[in-house]
Amino acid sequence: MDVKDLMSNAAHLTDNEFEQKLNRLIRENFRYQNLDQKNREVVMDLFRKYKKKIRDGVGISMDTLENEMHHLFQERLKLNLTEEDLKDIKEILWMFKR
Repeated sequence: MDVKDLMSNAAHLTDNEFEQKLNRLIRENFRYQNLDQKNREVVMDLFRKYKKKIRDGVGISMDTLENEMHHLFQERLKLNLTEEDLKDIKEILWMFKR
């Protein structure tokens, strides 16, 4: 499953199903395999925060994405995020921009 499939089916999925499919997408995509469980949780926390907008097909605004990435960059040491992790998280979040 890719992002387009997930988004086209989002309206027909329960919140739990949507979150499971999103988690599976992040976990199984070969480009994001370097993200450990803690880093994936950072991504999932952000998706939980904006889940309604994503499910409604609105997406996340560029300003919001930039603010979230700025916050993650500031907290990178505390969250133990590498530059590669930040790059991957940004790429994942950008898939859901409006």
